[in-house]
Amino acid sequence: MKRKFLHRQQQIRYIKQLFTELLCDELNLTEVQAPLLTDPRDGIQDTLSGHEKAVAVDVRSLQTRYEVVHSLAKWKRHTLARYGFEPGEGIVTQMKALRPDEEQLSAVHSVYVDQWDWEQSLCPSRRTSAQLKQAASAVYQTLLKTHRQVKTIYPSQLQLPESLTFISTEALLQKYPQLSPKEREREFTRSHKAVFISGIGAALSNGQRHDARAPDYDDWTTLDEDGEQGLNGDILVWSDVLDDAIELSSMGIRVDAAALIKQLALAGREAAAEQPWHQALLNGHLPASVGGGIGQSRVCMFLMEEAHIGYVQPGVWCEKTRAEHTELL
Repeated sequence: MKRKFLHRQQQIRYIKQLFTELLCDELNLTEVQAPLLTDPRDGIQDTLSGHEKAVAVDVRSLQTRYEVVHSLAKWKRHTLARYGFEPGEGIVTQMKALRPDEEQLSAVHSVYVDQWDWEQSLCPSRRTSAQLKQAASAVYQTLLKTHRQVKTIYPSQLQLPESLTFISTEALLQKYPQLSPKEREREFTRSHKAVFISGIGAALSNGQRHDARAPDYDDWTTLDEDGEQGLNGDILVWSDVLDDAIELSSMGIRVDAAALIKQLALAGREAAAEQPWHQALLNGHLPASVGGGIGQSRVCMFLMEEAHIGYVQPGVWCEKTRAEHTELL
């Protein structure tokens, strides 16, 4: 029992350290320290799809209520501006968060969130789908290189394609019109093993969204060079262990002023434009950027071919789940 526990812990540590180094190399990133708390009045908190409630903390000495971060999407862009990062330069953090409003915990969904949160400054002219695909491919190459090095030490049956297959949410709808969005993702990922699905957030031709996205970081309304809607997307891989697709990363070209105003209106959140972070963007004080989050525990469980995220991160689970998976941390 002890030997297996330590073996897992050593493998987790190795994967996280290696992936961090390789990601920095691929995207010219510098690792920086990340906040755990944010002031909800400044507009930097990630509101996710809009209904999730953040964990609040009352700081007695400051007589102020802060919120545990959901992610660092807007904080990173603010940091790029504050310290004058040039186009092509970026940062990555070891982000820790709590999302207690998850509708359902599962083999890949936990209350505790740990991810590589990264952001790279761009020239405004590089706000394109080509740049998005380049960034997504860099993230995937990081995964491939990590896997190759990991399996020289730890045996692995996992096989990955050499590159991502790209598809838009609209094309996915046309390919599988009878399926739900998650079912479409599952079928396409089962066929191609590693995919990037773009254009998540806006309504499709059937009037429905593929999935919800916050209106103030990823740009999901701007048309790309091919006339497809949205400059954002998700990386998914196929897990034979789970017999299902796993979303490893959500990322995108970030909103400019026009996209911010449009998306806030679509979300019915126009008042958010008055917050300090949003005013900084509207007044031209934040750089164009691309960025996203990559689930650390999901990457670990995928590469280690584990059946549950609880094998690689301590979490809270119901008794039924703990009975089914007796080695959860």
